[in-house]
Amino acid sequence: MTARRTSRSPRTPVAESTEAALPTTAWKNAFRKSLRAWFDRERRDLPWRRSRDPYAVWVSEIMLQQTQVATVIDYFNRFTAAFPTVAALAAADEHDVLRHWEGLGYYRRAWQMHRAAQVIVAEHGGKFPNDAATIRTLPGIGRYTAGAIASIAFDLPEPILEANTVRLFSRLAAFRGDPHAKPGQDYLWQWAAALVPTREPGLFNQALMELGALICTPREPRCGQCPVARLCPTFKLGLQREIPRLKKPPKFEDVHEGALIVRQRGTRNVLLVQRAEGQRWAGLWDFPRFTLAAEQPANIAAELQQHAHAALGLKFVVGERLYTLKYGVTRFRITLDAFAATTGGGRLKPVGYAAAQWVPLDELPGYPLNVSARKLAQQLRDDETGLFAAQ
Repeated sequence: MTARRTSRSPRTPVAESTEAALPTTAWKNAFRKSLRAWFDRERRDLPWRRSRDPYAVWVSEIMLQQTQVATVIDYFNRFTAAFPTVAALAAADEHDVLRHWEGLGYYRRAWQMHRAAQVIVAEHGGKFPNDAATIRTLPGIGRYTAGAIASIAFDLPEPILEANTVRLFSRLAAFRGDPHAKPGQDYLWQWAAALVPTREPGLFNQALMELGALICTPREPRCGQCPVARLCPTFKLGLQREIPRLKKPPKFEDVHEGALIVRQRGTRNVLLVQRAEGQRWAGLWDFPRFTLAAEQPANIAAELQQHAHAALGLKFVVGERLYTLKYGVTRFRITLDAFAATTGGGRLKPVGYAAAQWVPLDELPGYPLNVSARKLAQQLRDDETGLFAAQ
């Protein structure tokens, strides 16, 4: 009697006891077929997916770094309307580029994009490079971004590894190691390189990221709706909550800052400073602000006067506290107290800033400000009984 044959899934790419195996040919073929069919049905209609223009792909990939898709859509549309080509971005004033980026955070991304556009115009005739190695030489572009642009825009079989695919590959490989340490990163890059096909690699890479974003989520992955669950050893072992290994939660540091809302006597002007390269919020404008050690109001005023005089050359008279903001930046939890101030002599000579200037209150909306400075500017303009009430 002939034994009845049963249909089996391709063998999963790793055994329970090892973390070093790569996917087999049969497994890769099954995975690619299932993933592509799912992506054809479920892919989101995102504005940057409507074109293979490398400029649009580049802008979207930079914006999507550490930023949610829902947030990026409007920014992408506004940014590409204002700067529709590499040449337009290269020719733009840095002030305008940062203003269109305002609110997305991680402003160094915008600053580097502007520099990279200028490099493309100056060294590549305004044409976006079409190979990953050259793309990686541009400011602000690393291995992942170069791979995404090369595969999506130029159909080159370049691997990608970012937050969604780190998680996805870790589960597909049942990788119990640290995916963020160098050995783990090296292994997952090998996985990505082994998996990317030569045919339509850009669509494949987008499908990987889509699967990680919509199905293989960090907590409570939707395994029941996953098109490749039958190929996933982590699902079979029930280890979705253990894999990938989580990062250690960051230790937050409380910081007290003081900002000065300095009015120019006899005008409706306030003092703004521009952050220098290498500083937090480089290129953006801000109210003068300083980290404080003092806690008592009288001591805070004296400390602010000392810091501001050293940084700006002017003498200041610090008045009442106007506003308090609480916000977070990376690992810092910041309490920002903003104080009214007037000048008491001296000459404006910024030290440690790219620039400093007096700005009419009504022109503040046109300046690229960091988020907390924008909130202060809005409160200042809304406060009819505030700093300018006596003028």
